Amino acid sequence: MNFNLPFIPERPERPRSSGLTMVMDKGLSLRQAEDLCEVASEYTDFVKLGFGTGLLTPNVKDKIKCYQEAGIKPYFGGTLFEAFIARNQFDDYRRFIENSGVETAEISDGVLPIDHDKKCQYIRELSKDFQIFSEVGTKLKGKEISNAEWVSWMKTELEAGAWKVIAEARESGNIGIYNEDGSANSTLIMDIKKEINTAEILWEAPLKSQQVWFIKLLGPNVNLGNISNTEVIPLETLRRGLRGDTLLSFLP
Repeated sequence: MNFNLPFIPERPERPRSSGLTMVMDKGLSLRQAEDLCEVASEYTDFVKLGFGTGLLTPNVKDKIKCYQEAGIKPYFGGTLFEAFIARNQFDDYRRFIENSGVETAEISDGVLPIDHDKKCQYIRELSKDFQIFSEVGTKLKGKEISNAEWVSWMKTELEAGAWKVIAEARESGNIGIYNEDGSANSTLIMDIKKEINTAEILWEAPLKSQQVWFIKLLGPNVNLGNISNTEVIPLETLRRGLRGDTLLSFLP
């Protein structure tokens, strides 16, 4: 803070386990990653190298090191995990992430059908050496998952060793925990909230309206993901009541 205003919500210091901000890197250059670290590292906990960009981005190990030196934890998106599993190359995936230097891994089945017991087995195996995000939800429109299945799968994946479960929304924010128009699927979210400690969930919220909705529901230290690299400080202003949408939310 450049000035000590009263009635600003307190934020945990990094490394934190609540109030997480996960940023989506969809192919930033090393220079762009350095710029992100310069202006927003204090407010960024994780950077996801989205989908399969980790195989295509030049100097990816240098970028990973850049993030780590800024106190940010980078990891590869779950779609890359699915790409390896679809080819029956789990051991190759493990070697790839080990050699890249990341300490976090994401396990998902958003496109590739994976038996849930098998998914939990992958979680148990990788959690021996990595901090695990497991993502629940589908990226495929028309594929229905009941609210009870959302809750059950989140519980079992946490029990299997996931550090946090990610509630799927894609980078577009119009599927999973959201409706097609981007509004919150409040019935699903409330069903999840009743059964699971929300501190153990990272809610994908790429749109400002979604970030505002979750901050008003769960407070400034809600875990939010799929944030654009240009929206980290704007999100932090929402968390602190320094933007019109939440300006009056934290005043006495």
